[in-house]
Amino acid sequence: MSAWLAYALVTTLMWGVWGAFTGVPSEHGFPDTLTYVVWALTMIAPAAWVSYRSGKPLQRDGRSLALGLAIGLLGAGGQILLFRAVTLGPTYLIFPIIALSPVITILLSFALLKERTGRLGAAGIVLAVLSLPLFDYSPDGHAQAGSWFLMALAIMVAWGLQAYFIKLANATMSAESIFAYMTLSGLVFIPIAWMLTDFSRPVNTGFYGPWLATGIQLLNAVGALLLVYAFRYGKAIVVSPLVNAGAPLLTSLIALGVAGALPGAYKLAGIVLALAGALLLSLQPE
Repeated sequence: MSAWLAYALVTTLMWGVWGAFTGVPSEHGFPDTLTYVVWALTMIAPAAWVSYRSGKPLQRDGRSLALGLAIGLLGAGGQILLFRAVTLGPTYLIFPIIALSPVITILLSFALLKERTGRLGAAGIVLAVLSLPLFDYSPDGHAQAGSWFLMALAIMVAWGLQAYFIKLANATMSAESIFAYMTLSGLVFIPIAWMLTDFSRPVNTGFYGPWLATGIQLLNAVGALLLVYAFRYGKAIVVSPLVNAGAPLLTSLIALGVAGALPGAYKLAGIVLALAGALLLSLQPE
């Protein structure tokens, strides 16, 4: 198995499980904003481990500093903005918009990095991108576009740019330095997440609060590290749609299995398209 595919598949597995259970602490009285704090702190362990294993110092030249901070701030800033967006608008419309972030990555990588793929890869990219909005789309309810819509668009652009910059940075930076800057940027936003937390309500500090959140968010953190390696060895136009379609697919399957329910027509269509797209992307010769 190609190195990029192995890293992408493990990232997909970790993010798929993370997505299925990330809301559990919130359901038990642990605010989403504090979950962000936990996530930012869980980034420290994998960042320290890979830095120790590599034995390389943090790259601090101008280019590395600019790319590293851009990657970290786009990712963490988008996450903070997401907390606000879901309090103002419907998640069934917000997440399908955000799910289209690979379109930004693909367009930039195609135009600026001159990345190309074969027919199987191209077909897989199209199917994967088409599947993304279907995982969270619901035709029920009506919502007028407001500030949440602009926030969702901003998050989509931010995360699409982040993936592009990860690929761009891998040409001159070590994966360990890239992830170190991602970790540092995530930590910078902790005070903002803390201030956005409503402490007038009880906060669960037991097992189903910060402790469970730590285990779940560690999957997110390690998956983010492996994604950096996937972009290092693979093409962004292939890695981005594969992970962004595969992870929601696995999340949906796990959530449906836990609930013992059958998927609706839109979710089922998304599952079929994601499976077909992932298969074609994995079969595309390098």
